Amino acid sequence: MAAGKEIRGKIKSVENTKKITKAMEMVAASKMRKAQDRMRAARPYAEKVRSIAANLAQANPEYRPPLLQKNSGTGQVGMIIVTTDKGLCGGLNTNILRATTAKLKELEDQGLKTQAVGIGSKGVAFLNRIGAKVVAQVTQLGDKPHLDRLIGPVKTLLDQYAEGKLDAVYLCYTKFINTMKQEPVVMQLLPLAADTLDVDKSAHAWDYIYEPDAQTVIDDLLVRYVEALVYQAVAENMASEQSARMVAMKAATDNAGNLINELKLEYNKTRQAAITTELAEIVSGAAAV
Repeated sequence: MAAGKEIRGKIKSVENTKKITKAMEMVAASKMRKAQDRMRAARPYAEKVRSIAANLAQANPEYRPPLLQKNSGTGQVGMIIVTTDKGLCGGLNTNILRATTAKLKELEDQGLKTQAVGIGSKGVAFLNRIGAKVVAQVTQLGDKPHLDRLIGPVKTLLDQYAEGKLDAVYLCYTKFINTMKQEPVVMQLLPLAADTLDVDKSAHAWDYIYEPDAQTVIDDLLVRYVEALVYQAVAENMASEQSARMVAMKAATDNAGNLINELKLEYNKTRQAAITTELAEIVSGAAAV
């Protein structure tokens, strides 16, 4: 029964693995709900900042903020790459890194050099592997992103763009569609598109009192708006991570169950064959006597 003992060991090992994947599935399901609530809660803030910035820009058409102006001729672009800190979440990181690689190749073909900010351990490791220039990074954000940890790395690229040292800044992250679908997105963060700051002409036009002056207020608000967009991207990526991990762990649990059933069937066949052999030997011995 050496073969039967070996199969029993395999069954026990797969059962232990199944317990782990089942526990991870349940933990991911719990975190997913919280991550989705956090993601949805961040949307009204970003929309309100955008609305106020749009009204201020409309009230001061003679001033064009640096974040809305298009730079050219610098030969440099910035990229903010948002990934996860942990694995075991299916093809989530693979998909966004593949889209990022395609964008990097496109920029390289245009003769542009890239400066990158990595958010998440997987993205930082990817940038180091391909030899990209990493100007800032942040990892180990935990289950809840904190804006104060994101501001520093993001500000590195914002300041360079405002100084005219970058042609554009791109944001790469995974957008949460639903529990079963997450979509990699590579969007242009800077310069901000003019249509993002369109105001409703039929709405009431607010009159503002500025302190210290209109330009300072508009510039600061646009920076807050860009930071809110990055925070929203990180929140979306975290919701996508937990959803992808829950689906991946459920698939692993189901596969483990199927493998256990196959191993049990094989064990029963081996045991039955051994019993049949023993009975045949006993009958042969009795007939010889």
